[in-house]
Amino acid sequence: MPSSRSGPDRCPGALRVHAAADGGLARVRLPGGALARAQLDALADASSELGDGFLELTSRANMQIRGLADGAEEELSARLRDAGLLPSAAHERVRNILGSVLTGCDGNGLLDVRPVVAALDAGLCADPDLVDLPGRFLFAVDDGRGDVIALRADVGLYAVAPDAFALVLAGKDSGLRAHPEDAAALALDAARTFLRVRTSEWRVAELGHDLPLAGERAEPVAVPAVPRRPPLGEIPQRDGRTAFSGLVPLGRLDPAGLRAAGEIIVTPWRGVVVPGITDVPDFPGLVTGPDWAGLTSCAGRPGCAKSLTDVRDDAARARRAGGGLPVHWSGCERQCGSPADRHVAVVAAPGGYEVRLGGEVRAGFGDLTATAAAAATTRRSE
Repeated sequence: MPSSRSGPDRCPGALRVHAAADGGLARVRLPGGALARAQLDALADASSELGDGFLELTSRANMQIRGLADGAEEELSARLRDAGLLPSAAHERVRNILGSVLTGCDGNGLLDVRPVVAALDAGLCADPDLVDLPGRFLFAVDDGRGDVIALRADVGLYAVAPDAFALVLAGKDSGLRAHPEDAAALALDAARTFLRVRTSEWRVAELGHDLPLAGERAEPVAVPAVPRRPPLGEIPQRDGRTAFSGLVPLGRLDPAGLRAAGEIIVTPWRGVVVPGITDVPDFPGLVTGPDWAGLTSCAGRPGCAKSLTDVRDDAARARRAGGGLPVHWSGCERQCGSPADRHVAVVAAPGGYEVRLGGEVRAGFGDLTATAAAAATTRRSE
């Protein structure tokens, strides 16, 4: 990462819409990825009536609406406010909070972190100073299972016991601990400290030094570097009901396929979990096959003018089943939407695609079939 930035970030929000090639792009923050039925309906209606009819899932468990006409953000913001999705217009771009996806459902975590996510969001929106956080700044609250803490959030809370969280900064345990009722305050204090010491940096990792936080420190614990993603398909819940977990191919969701769902949980891996069901219905648009697992892409053409190709179509045609590292396809060097963890990057170049790992070019191809084969080999070899 660069150690400094030349200006403010340009992350879109629901009010500050990005002008894409296919119209305005609005990003709606979903702390913890949770959406009630009425909120999902509000987003679906807004996309159908103001945008292109689809909902786009991001690598931070947020949703985007594309194809907005000029000025549509005013109507969109009113709808979001009515649905409870815009509690603070001033803070809407900084409500970037990941939460363990299955927390409180399957019994695998040390505690249910949803109350901590809610307290963190409320505290964030209540502090006028935290409006100044960059739009790239990320919080994570992990119930101890090691899913979202591995995504190297700027400020993370990692459950190390049913009554204790470790404060994790840029993927490293700080040694500071907090009880669940105090954890949100500790995370917010870390964010305020970042604002005090930063110059032009957007992320904690860019500072090049530790945050100067006071407090007694425990022996640091190892923080997972590879996320424990939720399984796909039916997941037994501890209350006897079932959750259904599926991927949204390349993050582009037709919300009509979720009309049988009550609440949903959006995952950072461009998936959706539908919790609390007794009879598992069909959810058109959600897939569980191994050929989609770990496969993501940027928007590509025609939505992005910077893209060299229709990267979504190429990624879909080139997909292959297999384990190993995630594979992300990008239409240009910006590599938007790339996973935070280690992955294979397939990047469009003037002559075709390059397959990269850790920034190193492993191979370059003009042929899509050869590119897919090289990506599959690279992901399995690491």
